[in-house]
Amino acid sequence: MQNNSDELEIIHNLAEKRFETWMDGKLSKLDYLEDENSIVMTHVGVHPDLRGHGVAGKLTEVALEYARGKSLRVIPMCSYVAAYIRRNPQFAELTKQR
Repeated sequence: MQNNSDELEIIHNLAEKRFETWMDGKLSKLDYLEDENSIVMTHVGVHPDLRGHGVAGKLTEVALEYARGKSLRVIPMCSYVAAYIRRNPQFAELTKQR
């Protein structure tokens, strides 16, 4: 199994409104809703076999960088995303009203 989250290929699946990665044929994803001003990150789901390998963090980082690039306000409905932002304060400004 691939253990280096920096080497994960994260795909932005616009049709499904999610960021996703496949490892060993198993899907892990971050679901979201987006409008012209904001992105609501609703759920991060990592396949049980892949937990503890940094997959959720990498999915969240990529999604937050996407939001930053589009100047979207991030609304972290998912508790994992909220905790990730607390642990990585460089993303805190994305949650502020614009």
